[in-house]
Amino acid sequence: MERYRIQIKRSAGKELRKVHGRDQIRIAQRIRGLAFDPRPPGVKKLSGEERYRIRQGACRILYEISDESVTIFVVRVAHRGEAYRK
Repeated sequence: MERYRIQIKRSAGKELRKVHGRDQIRIAQRIRGLAFDPRPPGVKKLSGEERYRIRQGACRILYEISDESVTIFVVRVAHRGEAYRK
């Protein structure tokens, strides 16, 4: 299986930097793990969108998968209460 490239949207990177301490490290590790398994156990596909979400503590990581270009595009990293708001 080919390893996926990970691209993080600029705004998602800013959201990640706002998370403090161990949570930030765990979220970054979880994102890196997507390169090897883009659909890990516990992943949910969001209804009405071609996006997926995984949980890491109280935060949610929202991302898109492009199997054709073997890329994962992280679009949002946010607290669970804010993650799904437009």
